[in-house]
Amino acid sequence: MYTRITRSGGRSYLQLVEGYRVDGKVRQRVVASLGRLDELTEAKLAPLISGLERALGRTRQAEPIEYRSARAFGDLHALQMLWNELGLGAALSRALRSSRRSFDAEALIRTMVFNRLSCPDSKLGVLRWLETVEMPGVPAEVTHQQLLRAMDCLIDRIDAVESAVLKLVRPLLDNEVTLLFYDLTTIRIHGESNGGVQDVRAFGRSKETHGPARQFVLGVVQSAEGLPLLHTVAPGNVAEVDTLRPMLEHALKRFPVGRLVVVADRGLLSLDNVEEIRRLCGEAEQRLDFILAVPARRYGDMPEIVRSLTFKDGLAEGRFADYRLVAAHDPARAAEQTARRRTRIEAVEAFGEQLAAKLDGQDTGAASRGRRASDRGAYNRFLRRLLEEQLTRFIKTDLGAERFAFERDDKALADAEVLDGTLVLLTSIDAAAMSTARIVERYKALADIERGFRVLKSDIDIAPVHHRLPERIRAHALICFLALLLHRLLRLRLKATGSAFSPQRALATLRQIQRHRIHIGETEHSGISRPTEEQLQLFEELKLPPPR
Repeated sequence: MYTRITRSGGRSYLQLVEGYRVDGKVRQRVVASLGRLDELTEAKLAPLISGLERALGRTRQAEPIEYRSARAFGDLHALQMLWNELGLGAALSRALRSSRRSFDAEALIRTMVFNRLSCPDSKLGVLRWLETVEMPGVPAEVTHQQLLRAMDCLIDRIDAVESAVLKLVRPLLDNEVTLLFYDLTTIRIHGESNGGVQDVRAFGRSKETHGPARQFVLGVVQSAEGLPLLHTVAPGNVAEVDTLRPMLEHALKRFPVGRLVVVADRGLLSLDNVEEIRRLCGEAEQRLDFILAVPARRYGDMPEIVRSLTFKDGLAEGRFADYRLVAAHDPARAAEQTARRRTRIEAVEAFGEQLAAKLDGQDTGAASRGRRASDRGAYNRFLRRLLEEQLTRFIKTDLGAERFAFERDDKALADAEVLDGTLVLLTSIDAAAMSTARIVERYKALADIERGFRVLKSDIDIAPVHHRLPERIRAHALICFLALLLHRLLRLRLKATGSAFSPQRALATLRQIQRHRIHIGETEHSGISRPTEEQLQLFEELKLPPPR
């Protein structure tokens, strides 16, 4: 088949001609007459030529090819599928519905949540990030002001949002939801406090630097499965025990079950406020039980109690303050802790002997390098070393004495070594309801919240916070909390399939799937890079459909 130009009446015509054979002889017939040649412009012939080229699987080289963009897509596709599967998009849309906004608040909140998991940045940084990714369902033009207004909408409807999220997460939990893990961390923040009594920015003791810092306190309630359920935001100078009652009041509203078991460390739950909390649960006609490490104020009583216990397979039980006392002992860890402490004590004592030897030498007239030492100066240097090594319990000095001297407190050292490698817990749960081993196992699961805090501070990058308004600070915390929820769900799915990937590594691997855009002539074409076998395996492990 070919084209032929024929002439008739002084005009030229373009025809499509087919050749064939009859009895071994070549014959021709006109398949189509395409019209007068002088009327067939390039615009009329181009679609026909393009169609024939496509039929052959070829691209017309005469048309310029322009590569417009390649944007990260795979990780956001996975997060979008998980977001939709949970129903978070529909739930937030209902909670944030308003006829007075010209922008989609749910889409912008989703954008900020995904950004925390993909490439955490400031709100201005989110706009730069959007230029490099293919974010599903987000308008092409997003402004910084719209992101801030979406955060304001989130806090205005925070009760509705929390209720909607918890309702969606409930099917993923156990039937009773009786076990709650609770812990706090501090989040660094910039800016002067000027928000009045509602401002959460305050100077407090940082859990990171152990010194004063401007911060707020973030509390997280987690399920036994490792899913974050609730979060609280409090001023940075709040006492830890003071956050427990508000959290429980909040939890009792959200979890209308007959019994709650709170697992917390010694800084959050003390014996002094247990009765008050019991009264709170009595008002709500719910039972509260607790598992906590022995409060620091009561730790001086523990050595003698632990000495009186009989351990079997590393576990023992007793009674303290009318509660069940559970102890777990690890001999290997005990030996390690004892050896490490004794090494530090010996190093400090050697330092003290050096100071004393120099003073004795001066008294006998022996020459020594450096300036002349004094007993008061030796006390000060030795005390600083004791404080640095945290050994003031075990080495005593008499600052009122005229001559520098120190001595080891053997009783304090023996008491400390009794508790080495030993976890001592108090609980109100009776033995029939939960065994000794189960009590210890449940308390050790509290460490999973600490891992969640590390995710918040590293992968999600919650700190430092630069927002000025208290409402925006709370909105930022809620956005990071939603990101943590998605992170934990990814972790649960990867763990359930025995995957070697962490959520961070999985998202980084899927991020390599890109959406490409090219222009051939005036026509735009887009497509997704072909996933590798490893990426397809990841989608299978996450139980999410790959991009098409």
